[in-house]
Amino acid sequence: MSTVSTRRKITTKTIRARKGKTKITSLTAYDYPTAKLVDGAGVDVILVGDSLGMVILGYPDTTHVTMDDMVHHTKAVSRAKPNALLVSDMPFLSFGVTRSETILNAGRLICEGGAEAVKLEGGVRVRDDIRALVECQIPVMGHVGLTPQSVHQFGGFRVQGKKEAEAEQVLRDAVAVQEGGGFSLVLEGIPSELGERITREIDIPTIGIGAGPDCDGQVLVTQDMLNLFRDFTPKFVKIYSDLGENALEAMERFCQEVRDGIFPEEEHSF
Repeated sequence: MSTVSTRRKITTKTIRARKGKTKITSLTAYDYPTAKLVDGAGVDVILVGDSLGMVILGYPDTTHVTMDDMVHHTKAVSRAKPNALLVSDMPFLSFGVTRSETILNAGRLICEGGAEAVKLEGGVRVRDDIRALVECQIPVMGHVGLTPQSVHQFGGFRVQGKKEAEAEQVLRDAVAVQEGGGFSLVLEGIPSELGERITREIDIPTIGIGAGPDCDGQVLVTQDMLNLFRDFTPKFVKIYSDLGENALEAMERFCQEVRDGIFPEEEHSF
């Protein structure tokens, strides 16, 4: 049963107030029908992630995603008019180059795309960018730990913060997001103990993805948790329904019925 009609609009203020109280839920959406489903399920945050580069556009990683891609898909999701907070990713090199480009690109996601907040990867190195966006009235969700846009620098999708020095850097990055004025923070691909520590030591809500159970909330890529993206499944993903296998079986049955002359029947004909 949809909860969308019985709840109030979720805002950045709502999410901020959840710290240490009610767990925050977030799923991705990249198109109108998925946004309707995700919002109907009652999630708090819909993320138009640059993960669309892999699960929708077929790229090997997220570094190929452009601003035009993000604006296009954010617009589609915003047309669903979700009660959930709509957050859109800033893609690789759309921020952190010059301050003016960062502001203009984030502004596109808000003005053209209909996003209500933006998410960007990094901590210490983008603290001033976050502050500049917040000063322009653009809410920012941070993202530290395993930051997928840094895949080439990391040498692959590797858990971050396993060594003491690395853990301290992730913590510094988390603090920097808070200092810049971010309203929340995604923690990805870090040990559970570090996820718990960061959640305890900073004042803004943490949303984990492969960061353990002690974060203030959790996010998953919808295509992963429904097994619709079948190239690989990260360790942190729980498959809640195997829609990928169900869809494959349905399509195979369609092909067989057409070849056998079973479909269409009279009830499907004019």
